[in-house]
Amino acid sequence: MRIAVTGASGFIGGVIASALAMPEFEHEVVGYGRTPGGWSYRSHVANASHYRIWDVARGRLPSETSVDAVVHCAALADDWAPLDAAMRVNRDGTRNVVRSFPGARIVHLSTSSVYDAYLPTVNADESTGLAQRFLSSYSQSKAAAEAELIGVDAVILRPHAVYGPGDTTLLPRLLAGIRRGRLTLPEGAAVDHTLTHIDNLVAAVILALDRTAVSGVFNVGDDAPVLLSEVLAELLAKKGRSDVTLHRIPYGTAFALASAVELAHRMSRRGRPRVTRYAVSQLGLERTLDLSAARQQLGYRPRSTSLVGAERW
Repeated sequence: MRIAVTGASGFIGGVIASALAMPEFEHEVVGYGRTPGGWSYRSHVANASHYRIWDVARGRLPSETSVDAVVHCAALADDWAPLDAAMRVNRDGTRNVVRSFPGARIVHLSTSSVYDAYLPTVNADESTGLAQRFLSSYSQSKAAAEAELIGVDAVILRPHAVYGPGDTTLLPRLLAGIRRGRLTLPEGAAVDHTLTHIDNLVAAVILALDRTAVSGVFNVGDDAPVLLSEVLAELLAKKGRSDVTLHRIPYGTAFALASAVELAHRMSRRGRPRVTRYAVSQLGLERTLDLSAARQQLGYRPRSTSLVGAERW
């Protein structure tokens, strides 16, 4: 199978492109990304030279490329990005991908952030529906991106909190929040989450490519929910930071403080705030997903949440 992977120079796209390019699959993988030099894990695969520079936000590919399938990972995953920039990359970029590969099956990497961030996500299934109000441009633009796939042969995957070796955003940003031996989090992160190890996400992508008779939207994640505070404590221990304690701030207080910080940054037009309402909502409210549809229709069999090797991440 000839497969295009967008966002191949990033964490998720790079891991997926490398996995699909392994010899046992016998795929021809063409990675697309904005960064020169190839995808992140290119040294591990034999045919990683098939890498092309393409910014999906700038328009469709200049010449039609024939592929059997596209794994669309390219995205602007920044909750503080201006809405027009997020829409240009996430919504318009998805439209450009569809137009660049007519007739190809598309596996689209969406996010559980398309659900209402103002409320807890409690064992949500795909019928929960897209949010009608948003705390971030990321959520709003990713919801709009899904609408671009109506009528297309597509599988939409909605993971939550993707982590693992190569992660440059989620866990590093949390660790960067340590101040004076404390990591202050809404509710102390003592809430249930369905996390998504990158290996489980790769497995879901492979199944979506193989099950060509199946289309639709699927939540994906690790086998069972975990208490986020326990995972963070284990991570800190593996990083040699057992001295760090998790400090609780009430959710309402954290949300109000984030609102004030956001307002100040908008008025002063300064850079990214240290905390946002979206981040507070993601860390301080339950975020658990029902994976039944993926299990039943895709044959998805995810492994449990694991930090094996995290000391080297």
